[in-house]
Amino acid sequence: MMKLKLYFLVRGVILLIVCLLMGSFGSKQPIIKYDSPSMLNEIIKSIANVKTLRYDLTRNERVNDKILLSESKIKLNVSPRKLYISMKTQEVLWIEGKNNGNALINPFTFPYINLNLDPMGALMRKNQHHTIHELGMEYIAEIIKNGMKHYGAMLYKHFVIMGEEKHFGRNCYKLSATFPDFKWLPYTVKKNETIISIANKFSVSEFMILEKKQGATDYKDVKEGEVILVPNVYAKLFFVMIDKEKMLPISVEIFDDKGLFESYEFYNLQVNSTILAEEFTEDYKDYHF
Repeated sequence: MMKLKLYFLVRGVILLIVCLLMGSFGSKQPIIKYDSPSMLNEIIKSIANVKTLRYDLTRNERVNDKILLSESKIKLNVSPRKLYISMKTQEVLWIEGKNNGNALINPFTFPYINLNLDPMGALMRKNQHHTIHELGMEYIAEIIKNGMKHYGAMLYKHFVIMGEEKHFGRNCYKLSATFPDFKWLPYTVKKNETIISIANKFSVSEFMILEKKQGATDYKDVKEGEVILVPNVYAKLFFVMIDKEKMLPISVEIFDDKGLFESYEFYNLQVNSTILAEEFTEDYKDYHF
């Protein structure tokens, strides 16, 4: 009996050691091959290498304290920039250097004719955090770059690799970035400045500034000498899911001092696949312009 007990005791100890070596009771722990600075640089590099994108986008944006949901299918050629967007309510075609800089819109509703609209204008920007010019991933790269610049040598304390997860069936790294010093600062508007130029100056969200400014309805609705509030960084917190194979973001959640500000999910991502030239023309067989 004593020998039998000793056998099971030894066997249990051996199994425990094996489990610990393998990870948490038989499940292999993910091996992270990056530290946060090297991962961020790899993401920026991967985004810079994108020439074309096809993807489905789910967008959640907070407008007037409500989260607005939209879904779209997007084709993008980075340079020269060409963009096609298909939504339930409309389709959009924009080509760099064409149509006087306007986007061609098929609204699918009355007046049932194509429209030519300024991407920076009030109609196309209504209830939108960003213009069509921010579609793709270059804008995400800019947010990351500015976050890295903001914290410099303390970067590793604010950008943290939280582990690995499955997302949309893809193996991903989960990355968090915290900006505890997020705050609103007074800014005196200079001559010829707009909310957009001010936001670009500080690499923050123009929509955030627009909503904060009481009574503002347009991005030009500021005047020289006026004091407005501007955030010192883009966000207070954000989470990014990074596809391990492509090293590209496929999910982004961004929070400000009020909570969720915006989130973007990239589904069915096809990177640098061939997009025919005719797919950026209004006469393409699958479009309805």
